Amino acid sequence: MLTRRGASTAFSLQKSVTTASPSLASAAVAAARLRHLNTSTLSSSSSLQQTRHASTVSKLVEKTTPPPNSATPDSLLAKQRLNRPVSPHLSIYQPQITWYLSILNRITGATLSGGAYVFFAAYLAAPLLGWHLESASLAAAVAAWPLAIKAGVKLAIALPFTFHSWNGIRHLVWDLGKEFGNKQVVHTGWVVVGLSVVSALALVAI
Repeated sequence: MLTRRGASTAFSLQKSVTTASPSLASAAVAAARLRHLNTSTLSSSSSLQQTRHASTVSKLVEKTTPPPNSATPDSLLAKQRLNRPVSPHLSIYQPQITWYLSILNRITGATLSGGAYVFFAAYLAAPLLGWHLESASLAAAVAAWPLAIKAGVKLAIALPFTFHSWNGIRHLVWDLGKEFGNKQVVHTGWVVVGLSVVSALALVAI
């Protein structure tokens, strides 16, 4: 009696397992298919995003990269700078006595001061080098020159000296706020030129 009941129970269990196993198998297959579908969807979505990103980058590169033969702003600016006039450019200015005298004032000042420094340095070094630069020796040497050379050398020294002196007085008058109009500046400039020539010739004649 017990044997029959046990056998019957075992058969019932086996039947229920057999009946339930197709449902479990189909559920497992469905879960596996779902996981595969999710993985495929994610990979395709990632590939699509990468493709879109690459396309966007390529478009930006095409926009920012100039054509081979096109001019960039830097190259245009460099060409414009080459065509600019040099400043100050003497060919575009009308010659005026004001800037002539301004240039000559600087040149004569540098020449006179530089020559004075050279002479004083040579005068200090003369005893050590055996040079004779005392006043008596210089006067005797100049007196032996021909008259034309003597006059030329004296004029070359006297004219820068007189011009720089008279033009310096003109600048001092400007510092006082006087004679600073356009016509007055031109007038005083010609006065400086005249006084410089007359006083230089007077020094040469001495």
